[in-house]
Amino acid sequence: MRTIVWDVDDVLNDLMYCWFERVWKPQHREAEIDYMEITQNPPHQVLGMSHTEYINSLDSLRLSEKAKMMKPNSLILEWLKEYGSTYRHLALTARPLDSVPILADWLFKNFGGFIRTFTFVPIRLDPNFPNYDTSKKEFLQWLNKADIFIDDNEDNVNSANSIGIRGILYPQPWNSCRQTPREILNWLANY
Repeated sequence: MRTIVWDVDDVLNDLMYCWFERVWKPQHREAEIDYMEITQNPPHQVLGMSHTEYINSLDSLRLSEKAKMMKPNSLILEWLKEYGSTYRHLALTARPLDSVPILADWLFKNFGGFIRTFTFVPIRLDPNFPNYDTSKKEFLQWLNKADIFIDDNEDNVNSANSIGIRGILYPQPWNSCRQTPREILNWLANY
């Protein structure tokens, strides 16, 4: 049975959209920018803020009640209900350690019937902790079980491809994917 590794943020959930609509826009009511104009991730330059301001704001959201209430990607949930049993599923994210418990709870509440393995690559890790995987690529190399890796970050997808894993770019305004989510999921159903 093939294994799909799913990125969580901005694939299984809508973290950037949630942050943009529920945090950034209410604080910048005068701004006339639309979510589809976020052509960079991180978006701090597009939004006229410092990288530190953006990271602090996003990390605050990750620890909030709003993060617990994020809606799961309904298209992926539909696909999992119809085709999920033909694959094994693993979720992989890169985020700060302190936000992982909230995300794990969210993930298993929303996708636990299909995704039964969850792991993360810690970012901005306390130097007192071991850092044996510093990228998703390093984790995927260690795992040596992934057949397909789906992520919204082109560098992560290219890294997966470079080690023999079929990387699929999930469409977001900041990447070059020209397929729709439905087209990607239809391809997966027939892979």
